[in-house]
Amino acid sequence: MTRRWRVALAAGAIAIAGAGGYFVRDLGLLEKYLTGGITASPVEAVLYYRDPDNRPFYSATPTTTPDGWPYRAVTVSEEPRLVEVTQDQKLRETSTRRIVHYRHPMGLPDVSPTPKKDSMGMDYIAVYEGEEDESGTVRLGPARIQRTGVVTEVVAERVLAQKIRAPGTIQLDERRISVISLRTEAFIESVENITTGSEVRRHQPLMRLYSPVISGAAAEYAAVAAGGREAGRGSRQKLANMLVPEDVIAEIESSRRVPLSLAWTAPRDGVVLERNVVEGMRINPGDVLFRIADHSIVWALVDVPESQLARLAPGQRASVQARAFPGRAFAGTVDVVYPKLDAATRSARVRVELPNPGFALRPDMYILAEIDTGDGRPRASVPESAVIDSGDRQLVVLDRGEGRFEQRTVRTGVRSGTYVEVLEGVVPGDLVVTSANFLIDAESNLKAALKALVKDELAP
Repeated sequence: MTRRWRVALAAGAIAIAGAGGYFVRDLGLLEKYLTGGITASPVEAVLYYRDPDNRPFYSATPTTTPDGWPYRAVTVSEEPRLVEVTQDQKLRETSTRRIVHYRHPMGLPDVSPTPKKDSMGMDYIAVYEGEEDESGTVRLGPARIQRTGVVTEVVAERVLAQKIRAPGTIQLDERRISVISLRTEAFIESVENITTGSEVRRHQPLMRLYSPVISGAAAEYAAVAAGGREAGRGSRQKLANMLVPEDVIAEIESSRRVPLSLAWTAPRDGVVLERNVVEGMRINPGDVLFRIADHSIVWALVDVPESQLARLAPGQRASVQARAFPGRAFAGTVDVVYPKLDAATRSARVRVELPNPGFALRPDMYILAEIDTGDGRPRASVPESAVIDSGDRQLVVLDRGEGRFEQRTVRTGVRSGTYVEVLEGVVPGDLVVTSANFLIDAESNLKAALKALVKDELAP
């Protein structure tokens, strides 16, 4: 016999001896158990058996799946809602409280005025007098609360940022546009190196011109100016009425000489929007020669929906972002809420005044404005996920402690980010459910429906 065979026979002998010893030991234990030497350990009651893969298949007795896997036993500790009170409690409550009816152990819409079993052999659960009055209350055991992922949060007072976001465009400030024209006939002698888009400063020369009417008034003023300012008041006013620049009038007054041509200067800092003059041209009274706009402050004309109109007021802070400058915000203030609505878009126009450093914002740019309409007052609020909106009403689920949850109808107010104001229904300090509240609400509605059904079935 080879060494390999001798090793195999030795291992088999050891295994047989071990099994025999185990069998003898178990016989000894069985004998002690039958004679009372050993007491059986308490076994937790099995309520029912369910599919091992958690599919919706159940059985009142042990069974297996079609592929041979045994169903998993579900005990009392795993489904505490099916065993609401102990036997001792049932006896005490039976003696002091009246049983109204019996409900299905799995929560199905089936009740009975007398004790009975369901198709799986489980006893119907007794509902005692007083329990049916909590129409909006649901009781959950600790294990089920953990499985369903119930999360709660305290109702607290918060300062909610109430912001309105709306599109708009950049426009020039109408008060900062100047038009250069003459009130008399004149001839253009020369034009400075200024074109459309050029940036100019106040008192910067734009052109030189000759006007017979202005020259005559200037000669009259130079003659009488020697007699003092009062003597030449009328002649000076005549030049001012012709829109002669103030610095030109001051030069005539100081030099007592009448220039053959006048230098016409810019009335303000800004950008040339329009130039309509060339050298040698003849101009008539009222012709627009230059148009200059100050870009240091611009307007954002924002179209706000009609539903948000009541929240707007002059003086509110606003922030504007332009597509040309992603990530950059321009701060401004609401200046005017226009009194007329756009009939086609049902929107109101709001004017936001914006400082424009570096002339970054250009006319007709598209922008997105964010207007802060909040008043800084703390408001009782809950997370937006805590509110269940059914269309005709809003409600939350309150955590009343000890596994009790209650529906509560609320009236909501303003919303800001992930929080919503609650005007009625809850107060600061209440505990509301923010996760799995739809499951609790569904069970509460089912409970209320069952009670209504019980009243109809048990009514004489």
